[in-house]
Amino acid sequence: MQQEPSPSLSAHLCHRFNTLVWSCLDADLTKSAVFYAERYFVLDTSNHDARHLYATALFQSRQPHSAHFLVNLPADSRCSGCCEIKAKCCSALGRHRQAREALEESIRDPNYTPTPSMNSRTAIVFPEAAVLHCRSGVVAQKGNLWDHAAVSFRQALALNPMLWEAFEGLCALGQAPDADELFPPRPQPVKQTSPEGAKPVPVATGAGFFTPDGGHGGNLFRVWKPDPGQPQAFRMDQPAGPRDSIATADSSFYPESSSIQGPIRASRSQPMVSLAVQPPAVRPLSSADEAGPVTKKLRPAVRQRTAPSSSNAADSNVSLKPSRSVGALPIPNGADDRPKPSKARARPALTVANIFSSSGRAQTAAAASRSAGVGRGAREQQPAAGPATRRSTRLLSGTSSKTLVTKHTTIRDRRRAHARTRSRSMESDVDEEPGGGDVAFSPIPQSPRSEASSTPMWTAAQEQAAQEAYETELADHYVYELMRMFARATRAMALYDCRGSLAYLEELPPNHQRSAWVMAMVGKAHYELGEYAAAERAFEAVRNLEPYRMWDMEVYSTLLWHLQRNVRLSFLAQELLAVDPRSSQAWIAVGNCFSLQKERAQALTCFRRAVQLDPTCAYAYTLSGHESIDENVDKAISFFECALRADPRHYNAWYGLGTCYMRMSKIRLADYHYRRAAQIHPQNAVLLGCVGMVSERYGNREKALEQFNEAVRLAPDNALVRYRRAKILISLRRYTAAVEDLEYLRDSSPEESNVVFQLAKVYRLLGDEVKSAQMLAVVRDVSPKSVSKIRKLLETVKDVGADDVMDEG
Repeated sequence: MQQEPSPSLSAHLCHRFNTLVWSCLDADLTKSAVFYAERYFVLDTSNHDARHLYATALFQSRQPHSAHFLVNLPADSRCSGCCEIKAKCCSALGRHRQAREALEESIRDPNYTPTPSMNSRTAIVFPEAAVLHCRSGVVAQKGNLWDHAAVSFRQALALNPMLWEAFEGLCALGQAPDADELFPPRPQPVKQTSPEGAKPVPVATGAGFFTPDGGHGGNLFRVWKPDPGQPQAFRMDQPAGPRDSIATADSSFYPESSSIQGPIRASRSQPMVSLAVQPPAVRPLSSADEAGPVTKKLRPAVRQRTAPSSSNAADSNVSLKPSRSVGALPIPNGADDRPKPSKARARPALTVANIFSSSGRAQTAAAASRSAGVGRGAREQQPAAGPATRRSTRLLSGTSSKTLVTKHTTIRDRRRAHARTRSRSMESDVDEEPGGGDVAFSPIPQSPRSEASSTPMWTAAQEQAAQEAYETELADHYVYELMRMFARATRAMALYDCRGSLAYLEELPPNHQRSAWVMAMVGKAHYELGEYAAAERAFEAVRNLEPYRMWDMEVYSTLLWHLQRNVRLSFLAQELLAVDPRSSQAWIAVGNCFSLQKERAQALTCFRRAVQLDPTCAYAYTLSGHESIDENVDKAISFFECALRADPRHYNAWYGLGTCYMRMSKIRLADYHYRRAAQIHPQNAVLLGCVGMVSERYGNREKALEQFNEAVRLAPDNALVRYRRAKILISLRRYTAAVEDLEYLRDSSPEESNVVFQLAKVYRLLGDEVKSAQMLAVVRDVSPKSVSKIRKLLETVKDVGADDVMDEG
């Protein structure tokens, strides 16, 4: 049995049902909308959003009484949304004063907020092709184009399996394949978890650095040293755009009003483009930083390298030190060997940080071998699209216009500097102040290869997204599996596998088993099995759940006709007629009421009215045929043929035609129609008994007995089948077996004179004159009109003309 949705799933499940129902309503698929809305409502009947949605679906399905019953709650449990829907229902029913009162009550509510089902929504609209195929199948079915209808329904389900109307159409045509074929089972959703070896990501600032513990006097980077064996936190995910340098990923090195941001190349394979980088706020300086000089700022990540400037002397030598294949940094000679006594070196970010983007070995070598110009000539050699004068250059040179001289760097020097850089550990990247001041660092960026091979990270945002996706998939899986369970029961009922349908309905969750839709199907299943008492209890439960329900009430009225419930049938007919006088179900109930009172003319008038209101109602044609069969067989045949034109799988019409031809002694035609009816409903004991009766008329009594035995096995409580089998046994001179059946029938129906009469004859054939006389006395008391039959039986000799007398009985 399917489990109930968990509380964590309720929000996602409600959202799934909400969007599904509104999608059906927007596509004008009211049957599907009512089906899913009821499934949503029975999950929690106290949920006003589900109540409003179910009432809206019923209202659009032209069931205003049922919708009004849902929202017509007591004042203490009624919300403004209920009042609004109640006003719509009252307006549709012509109760305009009640509609005004409901609207005024909704207006007076100061806390009125529409429920999600009534608010603005974004429904998941079905593919238009699926809706069109479904509608095409419906009209083709009404136009007697059965093959075209089946093809359209299959195409609609192939595009969207949630179209319940398409599946019901296939079931009505008797061409519904197995539910597992149309709706293959889906695996249980599995929540996405962090990959093996993934580590939680520490909280990072807007600039991309670690945020350590809240101690150390508020200094964010005190006594922190990176671990070379672990990936850097700011490399946990791919950056927003393809970048090759940490300078582009960490924009906190730029001042807010910086004008040094030059063109940034997006990737190695893309041309140079100009990107406007909006840097976040720079971390505020501590007291130790405020006391020192202005720190140096990183230059932007550009592909073209310019000659660095120095403020010490004109002949200062600057060597280019390449980093890990991602660029080179200008490092003054001896900068790594000298101590750091002053605070001017408290933040030596330029000693390690890379500001260039590597674009290959050829470009790096060309940039390294390029000599910088002197003074204005050096600036003139730069391309037009190059960056402006860097702030770091202005900080080093001040306001003077000293000539900048750089020494040509040879390939050998560059390789030596590169070797020295790679041999250093990452601890040399952090320079600490002797007095315990602030510690500034600039991590060495990793190459794209090392970044791809780093250990994957699992963030809190990814965990939340995975949880949301899992709960959404779980809600979809619940709805899909629930629909598969209902589809199996519906298909079994369409094929008249009533036992199987009841078994499938037993597997539903308890709250769905108590719904009106399920109870109506249970009632129809028991009715088809001939279990009228169980069917009556099920339909009474339907009436208690939904007193204004019109669907399936024609079956309930026929059930009451079989049970001879005169008063209850009359009350049902009056109620249905008061609820909707333009429904075929109401007029069928009225016709059954007149038929039970033997007023056939009035019954035919009511059935004709039902046909006028719904020309596709095959059941009304069938009941008209049964009312006419005793008076006009040809007219009855016409009614049954009209019923088959409306529904070729209406087995009652095939049975009626077989009965007509049987009365006309057309045994071959009767046998054909009875067998067609038995093919549609193979578990109907009455139809099997009719086939056996035709076999008996052909003279094949042994085959007839086999069919009667099968019928009794299917319906042990069916009195008609047992009575006919008893007559076959008498004709085969198996009197003992016949006595067993007749005694069973006498105990179940003591007032049936024909059963007692047949039992008296069997006792007389067995030689038990005393019991035969007792049974004949009972027949005379029960049916005084049978005196002539009794006298005729007593005048006959044993086994002489016995068959004729029994046939008359």
